[in-house]
Amino acid sequence: MANIKSAKKRIKVIDKKTARNRRVKDHLKSVLKSFDGALEEKNFELAAEKLTLAEKKLMQAAAKGTINKKSASRKISRLAKRFNAAKAAN
Repeated sequence: MANIKSAKKRIKVIDKKTARNRRVKDHLKSVLKSFDGALEEKNFELAAEKLTLAEKKLMQAAAKGTINKKSASRKISRLAKRFNAAKAAN
C-alpha cells in the first residue's frame, strides 16, 4: 500500500480509469455481438444500423484512448468488409 499522498491519489485515478476502460470495452463487445447476430440472421437493415453504431463507438473509444486508433480503424474496416461480402453473397 502506498504511503505517499500523491501515490495514493494515483491509485484512485488508476482505479477510475480502469473502471471506465472496462465499461467501454464491455459496451464495445456487446455492440459487436449485436452486429454479428444481425449479420447471421441476414437482416441487412439492422446490420447496417449496428455497423454505424459500432463504427461510432469504436472511434469514441479510440478518441478516449481506451483502444488504439489504428486498431479501431482496422476493426471498422474488417466489419465493413464482412458486411459487404455478406450482402453481396445474398
